[in-house]
Amino acid sequence: MIRLLSVVGARPNFMKIAPIMEELKKNPDVAHFLVHSGQHYDELLSGNFFGDLGLPAPDANLEAGSGSHAVQTAEIMRKVEPVLFDFKPHVILVVGDVNSTIAAALTAAKMGIAIAHIEAGLRSFDLGMPEEINRKLTDAISTLLFVSEASGVENLKREGVPPERIFLVGNIMIDSLLRHRVAAARSPILDTLGVRKNGTGWSPYGVLTLHRPSNVDNRETLRDILSAVHSLASDLPFFFPVHPRTRKKIESFGFLEYLANPKSNERSGIIPLDPLGYLDFLALNDHARIVLTDSGGVQEETTVLGVPCLTLRKNTERPATVECGTNQVVGLRPDRILAAAQSVLLKPMRRGQCPPLWDGKAAERIVPIILEYVQRSGRA
Repeated sequence: MIRLLSVVGARPNFMKIAPIMEELKKNPDVAHFLVHSGQHYDELLSGNFFGDLGLPAPDANLEAGSGSHAVQTAEIMRKVEPVLFDFKPHVILVVGDVNSTIAAALTAAKMGIAIAHIEAGLRSFDLGMPEEINRKLTDAISTLLFVSEASGVENLKREGVPPERIFLVGNIMIDSLLRHRVAAARSPILDTLGVRKNGTGWSPYGVLTLHRPSNVDNRETLRDILSAVHSLASDLPFFFPVHPRTRKKIESFGFLEYLANPKSNERSGIIPLDPLGYLDFLALNDHARIVLTDSGGVQEETTVLGVPCLTLRKNTERPATVECGTNQVVGLRPDRILAAAQSVLLKPMRRGQCPPLWDGKAAERIVPIILEYVQRSGRA
């Protein structure tokens, strides 16, 4: 029996592990153990995603909770170690670039357990991003590196990773998107939000997401972003699913004036929403006229959906979304955000194209490589 253990901790992780678990069901000789670190512990950030994605309840929940990067990473390491010791996996699967990723990988490496990193090789070349540190360190200690786009292969080779450990398999997030797009189309979210449907589709609206500490923890940066979107929202309503951390910062900085009153029936301005489940959020983005975000995953999803995306950052670790897709990296200056958005809104929708292998079959490529590695290495 081949024993595999996966560790997830934040919303993007759930989307990336769901297709892997579905593919593993086809292999009766595989025992899989799912660990939730508890990094995202709020029901709105965690529980409803498990339901939407059809994920089973985790086999273990470490309940690590929040805290500084050091505290959270250390707590996950402390709690995942006995789980690894008891289950004795042949390979541990980690996904993405959150604290759960590096914490689980580092613990496994010191226990001599092989590591498969799904979504390896992405680089923003900005060490001011905690995620960039997590990505680089996880890749440095991983055994199998599964890459979503060509830039990741080149980054890993440049960093000295042996080519035989690098596998370009496509984007696992897109597996989830394509599998759930039909179900998302049945979501009542647009009706609930009062978006009107006409003969040619839904009335136009925009979507805003913000969660990166560099954007929401800095008073001036957050004010500049909200003021720019507030100006755009005078002509086009923007729905804003607000991360709990972002909501606290908006309130503490006194920026509620930029948001519409959520109790009002008026559908204009920046309209704050509670965090949405996966299907509702996918449906919201699928019909948007424009999306403004600082999320890496949203850059990828909008590329496949063909929805114009403006990335509110100075860089992106996903250049394929710019080269092939509908994404533009516009920075943080209000004048640049406004100019880019107005240019997009004046033009017809541009669908772009999907990067190679973003075809919904990444899990089908990943799982056989992991199983073959276990058998070849004699670990089973």
